[in-house]
Amino acid sequence: MADVKIPLSVPNLTGRELEYVTSAVRAEWVSTAGPYIADFERTVAKYVKVPTAAACQSGTAGLHLALMALGVQAGEEVIVPTVTFIAAVNPVHYIGAEPVFMDCDDSLTIDVNKLRKFCKEECLFDGETLINKTSGRKISSIIVVHVFGNLADMENVMEIANTYHLKVLEDATEALGSYYLSGKYKGYYAGTIGDMGVYSFNGNKIITTGGGGMIVSHQEELVERSRFLSTQAKKDLLYFVHEEIGYNYRMTNLQAALGLAQMEQLEAFIKVKKKNYDAYCSSGVQLLPFKEEIRSNYWFYSYLTKKRDGLIGFLNDNGIQSRPIWMLIHTLKPYRNNQAYQIEKALWYYDRVVNIPCSTSLTEEEVAYVSKAIKDYEA
Repeated sequence: MADVKIPLSVPNLTGRELEYVTSAVRAEWVSTAGPYIADFERTVAKYVKVPTAAACQSGTAGLHLALMALGVQAGEEVIVPTVTFIAAVNPVHYIGAEPVFMDCDDSLTIDVNKLRKFCKEECLFDGETLINKTSGRKISSIIVVHVFGNLADMENVMEIANTYHLKVLEDATEALGSYYLSGKYKGYYAGTIGDMGVYSFNGNKIITTGGGGMIVSHQEELVERSRFLSTQAKKDLLYFVHEEIGYNYRMTNLQAALGLAQMEQLEAFIKVKKKNYDAYCSSGVQLLPFKEEIRSNYWFYSYLTKKRDGLIGFLNDNGIQSRPIWMLIHTLKPYRNNQAYQIEKALWYYDRVVNIPCSTSLTEEEVAYVSKAIKDYEA
């Protein structure tokens, strides 16, 4: 099996994708209008138990639209994690705001203890507005990222946000299908606890539309505001009246057709993800755990090693794709001058995390092959 190529995370298009996409093509509804878009929005909204949802071009576009809908202004600050894909942070700059970077905990999600300490000790609060002592800027919001399908500690995040009057935007781009099993938010899905949430349907996500995103909220006006901005802020559909700047951020009907077929398989995909995760662990490859108080979607598997780069090279030589965790965002050139608060644990995990194959098409034989390769290298 030495010549095999086992990818990290690829789409699984074994459902009714071809049927739905073909239907859209035959009806000639291939652009940003067509019945599959509304069907896909309704299906996702019903699944995560929110009143409505707005499909968009990408998870990044969704985050951009959500920040604008929440009223985040240029010159303000947004608290963000450093352990995330850069797409969670770039939209802050799109609107002219500045990120403040926060450390992670052992779930790789935002460290709520440091978040609380930062707000209490590094800021001033007059009962209405939180001001960063270092920069003098208003802090208006928090972006929480549910990393690899793990859920951040939303109970504490929301308590901190309510105390300091901060908006909460959930980047749930990696966590569609994850929800709480206990606690204050029992039964709540990732993306539905904060003021707004965003999902991604990129090709490597648990379901895909090739590229696309979805915005959700229990506050329907926020979703509708996002939808309006995503369609070039067109106020009059006949006479092309635009009274503010909008964006071409809508999803196409073809993408939505693909997504609808994928949603029909989401729960089955999650079962496969968990089965393969358990198989890795049973084989002796101990992966980072998912929290016991959640039903995770098990999107990405994280293996800890003291020989990160060597292991990645060895796996590649044996036909196995793997990758390190993202370079910490506060260390990247565009963000080196932004404030980063007590980043410690993120540095430790950055040197050690390797993501290993986790596709829903991964077979038992492939799990065994990857497991053996890791154990052979670590021996």
